[in-house]
Amino acid sequence: MAKFLNTSATNYFLEELIKGAKDRLFLISPFLRLNERIKELLEDKNRLKIDVRVVYGKSELQPEEIKWLKELTYLRTSFCKNLHAKCYLNEEICIITSLNLYEFSQVNNNEMGVLIRRSEDQELYKDAYEEAQRIIRISDEIRISVETVEKDAETNVETDDSAHDKLTTSKLAQKIGVKTSELMERLVTSGYLEIRDGKNYITAKGKEAGGEFRMSPKYGPYFLWPETLSL
Repeated sequence: MAKFLNTSATNYFLEELIKGAKDRLFLISPFLRLNERIKELLEDKNRLKIDVRVVYGKSELQPEEIKWLKELTYLRTSFCKNLHAKCYLNEEICIITSLNLYEFSQVNNNEMGVLIRRSEDQELYKDAYEEAQRIIRISDEIRISVETVEKDAETNVETDDSAHDKLTTSKLAQKIGVKTSELMERLVTSGYLEIRDGKNYITAKGKEAGGEFRMSPKYGPYFLWPETLSL
């Protein structure tokens, strides 16, 4: 039988749901900004190679959130337009609730929800699981990269004199009239960047051509390139 959850109970069982995932974990929430406790639990699932799917519905992810998500190999992130559902599910239990996976909501809001156990409500669990799968199918999987962080950082990062005549990758892409992803591919093909473990690294050739790797404490990693970079 489904169990009613108040705010504190929802937070408690959400943590238990994540901790108890042995095979799969679905986290569906329009707003996404994780507290440190949830991050620790998801990092542990990543170490255990548990398949984690996170679906969110608001595009304004914070740069630090993007940077953290990028580091988790077994966590896949998708964007679902017009998402309003909040559903958290592993292979045994499901929570349907008003609670977003958002640290402000978890601390400040009055929330309600219901806990569904597969062993007690097989049909109800099955219906919730199938709807969660449907939402995942219609969602666009996001390829989180350093360039996503860069788009947020490029107008806010303070640069020194050596960077005044250089552009971020996305700005350079705009200048030459291509998508950032296409320019990244060209930079790899030209030998200015190399891909290791799914991440982009600047090469010796890239540095010789005037490319620079930068790290903003607030906005994360990004690259700078001369406006006249030869591709």
